[in-house]
Amino acid sequence: MPEVSVLMGTYNEKNHEHTALAIDSILCQTFTDFEFLICDDGSAAMFYNWLVRYCKKDDRIRVFHNRQNQGLAAALNRCLRYAEGRYLARMDADDVSKPNRLEKQVAFLRKHKKYALVGCGVQLIGGDGVWGRRMPEEIPVKKSFLSTSPFIHPTIMIRREVMLSLHGYCESRKMLRAEDYDFFMRLYAAGYVGYNIQDMLFQYREDLNAYEKRKYRYRVNECLVRYLGFRRLRILKGNFRYVCRPLAVGMIPQKIMYYIRRTRFGAK
Repeated sequence: MPEVSVLMGTYNEKNHEHTALAIDSILCQTFTDFEFLICDDGSAAMFYNWLVRYCKKDDRIRVFHNRQNQGLAAALNRCLRYAEGRYLARMDADDVSKPNRLEKQVAFLRKHKKYALVGCGVQLIGGDGVWGRRMPEEIPVKKSFLSTSPFIHPTIMIRREVMLSLHGYCESRKMLRAEDYDFFMRLYAAGYVGYNIQDMLFQYREDLNAYEKRKYRYRVNECLVRYLGFRRLRILKGNFRYVCRPLAVGMIPQKIMYYIRRTRFGAK
C-alpha cells in the first residue's frame, strides 16, 4: 500500500506539453512511495486518448474517466474513492511540483501531528517562465479566510482520514471554481488546522489565459461559499463586505487584474 496518493483532475487540457510536465514532475519526485490517480472529467477523445497513452509510461498511474463533465470536485472525489495512501497530495494538470515537494510534505506531517494538512509557497509561472512568487501565511487562522483562501489548492497534502471525515469536496454546481475554498473552511470549522511550509516547492501557472477562464458567474459562486463558510467559522459578523468582494473584483477587466497580480507578486 503506497504512503501517498496523488490526486489530479483533467479536462480538455489545451496544452499537452504542460500536462506532460505536470505528470512528469510527480513521477520524478525524490519520494517514490506513491500512487498517482488521474480522473479525466469528460474530455473529448483527442485529449483523453493522448492522456491514456502518455500515462502508460509508469505503472503507478491509474486513469479514470467520467463520461460527462461534472466539475473538478467530482473528479477528485472519484480519485478519493480509490485512494489507498495515508496522505493525499493534490496536483493540477498545468502546474509543476519541484522534485522534493512530496518528501518535505510527508516529513512535515509525520513530525507535526497537530496539523491536518500542509501547503507551501509557489513560484508563479507563465509563457515567459517564472515571473513571481507567492508565499501564503505560515499558520492560517479562521480570520485568514476573509480575504482569500490561505492555502493554494494544488500544493496541499492532507491526511486521508481527515479528508474522508469531511466527505471530500462538495459537488454542488453552486461551488464550481470555489470547491477548495469551501473545503478548507469546512475543515477549519470542524476543528482542524493547516500549515504552509515557507519554501517554494511548487510552480503555479498563472497567466492571462487563466484569468480569461474566470467567468463572472463563478464570482457569484464564491460569494455563496464565503457566506456559508464565514457562518460556519463564526466570523461573518462585521465582515459582510468580504462576502461581496468577489463581485467587485469581477468587474475589473481581466487584463488589468492580471497586471495588478503581476505587480503585486512579480519578482523583486
